[in-house]
Amino acid sequence: MTWCHPVEHVFGRVREGVFSSTGFRIRAAQPAAAATQVAHWAERVAASLFFTLFPADCRLCKSPLLRVSRLPVCNNCLQALRPLSGPQCSVCGEAINSPVVLDHPETRCRICQTVTPPFVRAVAYGSYERSLRDLIHLLKFGQVRSAAPVLGRLLRNAIAALQPSLPPGMTAVVPVPLHAHKKSQRGFNQAELIVRAALKQPSPLDGFELCAKILVRVRDTGSQIGLTRHQRRQNLRGAFSVKDAAAVSGRNVLLVDDVYTTGATASECARVLRRAGATRVWVATVARTLKASDFFIAPEEFSQHEIQQESEDDRASLAAHA
Repeated sequence: MTWCHPVEHVFGRVREGVFSSTGFRIRAAQPAAAATQVAHWAERVAASLFFTLFPADCRLCKSPLLRVSRLPVCNNCLQALRPLSGPQCSVCGEAINSPVVLDHPETRCRICQTVTPPFVRAVAYGSYERSLRDLIHLLKFGQVRSAAPVLGRLLRNAIAALQPSLPPGMTAVVPVPLHAHKKSQRGFNQAELIVRAALKQPSPLDGFELCAKILVRVRDTGSQIGLTRHQRRQNLRGAFSVKDAAAVSGRNVLLVDDVYTTGATASECARVLRRAGATRVWVATVARTLKASDFFIAPEEFSQHEIQQESEDDRASLAAHA
């Protein structure tokens, strides 16, 4: 039984306005066609009155908002969202501080030279810092769901850049899942919200099928903040499972998430998907951390034991589906 379903446009949703830094919302149902103009006028009057009495601040920079919007973020912060630039690893997207990349665009970072990741390529829109990091936090920890369409637009740009390298045919889009307990606490999976928004942009991406319930997190790994690359990989072992292998068997998969940090989560998910029969896996995220290590890897970042373990896991995974 497949859990995949095509992305559909949804109309007639309730409009929502956010007018204060505390997240106060005024909801107004879409009026009937005959009363649209009057209702819109009344809504603008009410919004203007509320805005005058209770001026709002940008949730990112705290400057006063000059217009009423569903998203309590100022234009300056939104315009500060910039795509990645500069030399990058052709596989994981890590920044490479070397002039060699200018002459060899397929150059890999040291880690990807040492161990080939279980995914073909990972792309991200921007660097996980400043306004982009704060906007992601606004969605994940501030519960401001109106940030999802903006983040979805950024993710769409990353996917669009990746699309020409994808093989023809329908690609299964799989969001990185949250554990049931974490999802219950948060109320949503941010990766799924963002990718749904990305696929529902005014110019939809063709050739993608959202498969939101294929991959599940069977173990709560807790926060990975402060863990080294090796510790993250160990912590994630056995944390994911494919619920319906038939839905990914023999298919190309695009794994999506909000942030790519060390690649531990993406690698573990890609490995599990490949073991379930996925042909190849690509990764797209809104943001990623950049280190630009000049091809040098500190021992605590990537140990010889991890290199050996990764190679053994990859060989076992490929042998299982040979």
